Amino acid sequence: MGIFGQQPSDSDATKTPLSQDSQKKEPSSLFAESAITKSQDESLKTFKIMAYETLMERIDLIAANQMTPDQLRHEVEQFIVDLSAEKKLQISSRDQRILAASLVDDMIGLGPLEEIIHDDSVTDILINGPRDIYIERRGKLSRTSVRFHDEAHLEQIARRIAGRVGRRVDESSPMVDARLTDGSRVNIIMPPLALDGTSISIRKFSRTDITLDKMVANGNLSHSMAKLLKIAAASRLNALISGGTGSGKTTLLNALSQLIDPTERIITIEDSAELRLQQPHVVRLESRPPNIEGEGEITIRDLVRNALRMRPDRIIVGEVRGEETIDMLQAMNTGHDGSMSTIHANRPREVLTRLENMMMMSGFEMPPRVIRAQIVGAINLIIHTERMRDGIRRVTEITEITGMEEEIIVLHNLFKFEFQEEIREGDKTIIQGTFKSSGLSPNFAPRAIFYGLEKELKEVLKEG
Repeated sequence: MGIFGQQPSDSDATKTPLSQDSQKKEPSSLFAESAITKSQDESLKTFKIMAYETLMERIDLIAANQMTPDQLRHEVEQFIVDLSAEKKLQISSRDQRILAASLVDDMIGLGPLEEIIHDDSVTDILINGPRDIYIERRGKLSRTSVRFHDEAHLEQIARRIAGRVGRRVDESSPMVDARLTDGSRVNIIMPPLALDGTSISIRKFSRTDITLDKMVANGNLSHSMAKLLKIAAASRLNALISGGTGSGKTTLLNALSQLIDPTERIITIEDSAELRLQQPHVVRLESRPPNIEGEGEITIRDLVRNALRMRPDRIIVGEVRGEETIDMLQAMNTGHDGSMSTIHANRPREVLTRLENMMMMSGFEMPPRVIRAQIVGAINLIIHTERMRDGIRRVTEITEITGMEEEIIVLHNLFKFEFQEEIREGDKTIIQGTFKSSGLSPNFAPRAIFYGLEKELKEVLKEG
C-alpha cells in the first residue's frame, strides 16, 4: 500500500497526523533558491507551493514513516507526475525529480542543507537565520544561494537535528550541542537568545581518514615534523594540541591517534563525539547537559574521573576547557602515558597560562609553583596549529616542556614555521614559508632510546 489513500474532497478535513511538524504545513526545501534556477517562471514556483500543500493534505504519514527514503522518494515522484497531469501543467522530468527530492529531504532529512552536507569540499556551514547561509571551502568563507523559506522552516530542521541525538531545542531550552549521523558537530541557538533568527553552526569532518602523511602532502607540516610526532606517539609522550577555533586541532588529534598501538585500551572523552579512532579497543564517552529541570548533567570532569576506574592505557580528551584540567593532568602523572587533548590558545606559552587558570577553577588552592610543577610533570609536548590567511592550516610550532627554572616553566622549540612572504594571485592569497628545526636534541631523547627509536630520532635531527 502506498502513502496516498483516498484523495479527500475539499470538504474533507480529516487528516492522519504523524508528527507536529507535518501538521504545521511548514514549507519544504523545495523553496530553497538553490533548487530554483533563474530560468524557471512564476507558474512553476506556484506549482511547487501547491504541491507541498497538496502533499500534506493527501499523504498517509504513518505509512510514509514506515518506508525507506528510496521508497518514499519514488512515491513522491509519482505524486508530482499525477498532480501535474491533474492540473494540466507540463513539468520536465528533471524538475519532477528535483521537487520530489526536495520534499523528501524536508520530510525526513535536513531540507535545503542536504546538498551542501554531502559536499566533501565544505568544512563549515554557518546559518545566521533563514536567508543568510555561509559555507567554508579550503579555509575561505563564502555566502551561498541556499535559503530556508522562513524562520519556522529553519526551526523545524533545528528540532530534527537535536531530536536525532536525544536533545531538545525550543524557547525554553534555546541552546544545544548536537551532532549529525556522520559525526559532524552542530551548535544551535534559537530566539529569544538569537535576535536575528535561529543560528546553526555545523563543523564537518572529512569522510576519509587524515594521516600525518596526508597532512605532509597537503603542506600542513614538514616530513621531518611528521616523523618526530610519530616518534613522540610511539614513545608515549603526553601531548596537548593548541590553536584557535577552526585551526585543525581535532583533525591533528585524529591523525596522531592513529599511531597508538592497537593492543592498547583507549578511553575518549568529548562534549560531542568527533574523534574517529581506528583501534579495536576504544571506549567512547560523551558528556551530557542538564535536562529542562536542570538535573542529570554529566560533565567532562565526571567522565575523566570515571575513566580512571576503567583501566585505560591512554585517555584522550577532546578538549580541556575547565575544571577537568586538574584531573586530566593527574591522570597523565599517574601512569597513563601517551594521553592527549586539545586546548584553545594563540601560542604555546599561552597554553601554560590557560592551564594554570583552569586548574584554579577546579577548587583546589595550590601555590603557583605547585601548579606549574604539576604541568611540567604531566605535559611533554605542545603542538600548535594555525589557520593562516591563505586558508591552509599549518602546524606552526612543536614545543617541548623541559622543566622549571625557579618559577618559570622552560619551553624548548623543536620545530617552527617561519613566514617568508605573502603572494597575491588575483583574489587568492598564498603564504610562503619554511618549517625549520632548532637542530637541538629533544629532552625526550632518552625515552625514545628506551622504546628503540634512537635511529629514527637521529635521522629526524639530521633532516631538520
